[in-house]
Amino acid sequence: MSGTPLAQPRVFARNTPDALTFDRVTSRFAARRRRDESYVALSDISLAVGDGEFVSVVGPTGCGKSTLLNLAAGLLRPTDGSISSFGVPLDGLNRKAGYLFQADALFPWSTALDNVTAGLRYRGTHPVEARDMAEDWLVRTGLKGFGGYYPHQMSGGMRKRVALAQTLILDPELVLMDEPFSALDVQTRQMMENELLELWATQRRSVLFITHDLEEAISLSDRVLLLSAGPASRVIGEYVIDLPRPRDVSEIRLTPAFLDLHRRIWNDLKAEVLKSYEQARLG
Repeated sequence: MSGTPLAQPRVFARNTPDALTFDRVTSRFAARRRRDESYVALSDISLAVGDGEFVSVVGPTGCGKSTLLNLAAGLLRPTDGSISSFGVPLDGLNRKAGYLFQADALFPWSTALDNVTAGLRYRGTHPVEARDMAEDWLVRTGLKGFGGYYPHQMSGGMRKRVALAQTLILDPELVLMDEPFSALDVQTRQMMENELLELWATQRRSVLFITHDLEEAISLSDRVLLLSAGPASRVIGEYVIDLPRPRDVSEIRLTPAFLDLHRRIWNDLKAEVLKSYEQARLG
């Protein structure tokens, strides 16, 4: 670690509770080898995502990034500590959050339009209203005219657009994203990142974004959080990304300010990656 002190969270809406708050959260699981042992995935995690803020989390493989997101979604309960969303203690599923998974989570037997309307239909929205809203979101995500296509007829980037529309059509106040673009080629990935930023600027929803890609984290975010190598991962770095918006992710990565941020964060991240590699090597 470089010894850089943790940055102060960026303030977006002073009169609005944070979209997400972790207060000394620990997550512990039963160990696989012995029943009387436990594995600590996350230890004493305290963090906040402000209203309208875009926060990314990076860290070495196995550091508990997905566990962090599942706790935020209410899919897991913390062993110790507490979590709140918009000032309300989280008890069960986070109803204010939408979750965009790493793997495709579309219904293969349904068209793009039916996939996008799925959540609305489960909520009881009138079919005509749901269809109108879905068609609007297909336009917003660059899929006008593709509503009748099935997932197997679409490219990976198109399927991600459908998944994004499927999530955002429900108007979540907090969007949780688990490496959503990791399987895409570089060109498609950058297009999707720019589209995400455009939608985020319009909606201004809070985002907690998990990624292995440091360049992606810096390009998209207001702040980047660094998790230490596991087990018992904790937040060991917090970096304000004070780059101008709006951003083009391919262009911003060529600027001196971006390169300086990348250099500083990578110096800390690299140390944790090496620790993780050594732990895996020793078994």
